Amino acid sequence: MLENKILSYLQRLKSRQALPVRVYLWNGSSVALSADPPVAIHLNTPGAARYFLRPNLAALGEAFVEGLIDFSGPIRHLMPVVERLAQVGGRASRVGPAPSWLRLHTLHTDRRAVRYHYDVSNEFYARWLDPGMVYSCAYFRTGDESLAQAQTDKLDLICRKLRLVPGQSLLDIGCGWGALVEHAARHYGVNAVGITLSTNQVSYATERIRAAGLAERVQIRLADYRELAGENVYDRIASVGMFEHVGLKNLPRYFETIHRLLKPGGVVMNHGITASDPSSRSVGLGAGKFIGRYVFPDGELPHVSLAIHALASAGLELVDAESLRRHYAKTLWHWSDAFERELPALVTLAGDKRARIWRVYLAGCAHGFAHEWMNIYQLLAIKAVRGAAAAESPLPLTRDYMYRS
Repeated sequence: MLENKILSYLQRLKSRQALPVRVYLWNGSSVALSADPPVAIHLNTPGAARYFLRPNLAALGEAFVEGLIDFSGPIRHLMPVVERLAQVGGRASRVGPAPSWLRLHTLHTDRRAVRYHYDVSNEFYARWLDPGMVYSCAYFRTGDESLAQAQTDKLDLICRKLRLVPGQSLLDIGCGWGALVEHAARHYGVNAVGITLSTNQVSYATERIRAAGLAERVQIRLADYRELAGENVYDRIASVGMFEHVGLKNLPRYFETIHRLLKPGGVVMNHGITASDPSSRSVGLGAGKFIGRYVFPDGELPHVSLAIHALASAGLELVDAESLRRHYAKTLWHWSDAFERELPALVTLAGDKRARIWRVYLAGCAHGFAHEWMNIYQLLAIKAVRGAAAAESPLPLTRDYMYRS
């Protein structure tokens, strides 16, 4: 019988390694894989067996999203268990397949992918993001800050790294709900343009800027970076949490566009998630497959070395690189905890299936960043002014200006 097959498998698993989980079958029987486990996995139907007998993160994630399995207990405790199940009971590799260079990443496919992810509803995101609606890695000076404070500190760090001063022109590629352009215009006196492919974000950010009294200095546009015309247009360019959607084959075009739009003597900040694998292979154990199917269609992560190579090939000079991996782990756990607290309301807003996707995604990514499955870098670069004597930089000789005591 199928029940006996599952029970036998669980007993063999327990003999190999104790895991802090109890597994319940659809008939009520259960096996604890350690003493007093803090979490439980519930196989709701016999159909869950095929996902559980040869588990990886994609299979277990799919079974949860489709309602074939459930869990009880803190999701923070569940993620290490799921990882170990994939390692001990499955055959999945720690790294995913090699990147595909055949993905289209056209204006149409990228717009569709972005809208799938972001155009759920503004209220959905407002339930678990900070009050400023910042959907990117926060910056924790001590680790004890609130998420709201850490996000404000991140916005200010970007502005300081860019060395913003009143009257400069700033382009924010992938402006989200407008937090950075508002902060930069309000506190640094710049004139800003924010672009996004999300209609929901355009509506929210436009109203946000109007309410802040900044409409004369900030524009929000529905546009793709490839649609921006002109040369030497902006003093400063920021791209925060956007280049994950660019696609590996489009990295040269992406940085070439930034170089074209940036004035000589300009500065650009690229803040984005990168692969940990030097060959830009996706996250293994099935995690990358799950994210590609349910969360970020067509999303691709380059290794930081590939991003730097494309940046330099476009004519930009890298002047600073900072990993925020540990900061993103903390950020994601803040989001995951808030999502769990707001779960009933989020199910009402987005439906049970989408809520399940996001529960797995946020907690899984928090666990993944904490364990270096992927990384995130702020890459600061300049478009040097090439004079007779030297290639001049707009930045000071040291990094002291970036940090305040």
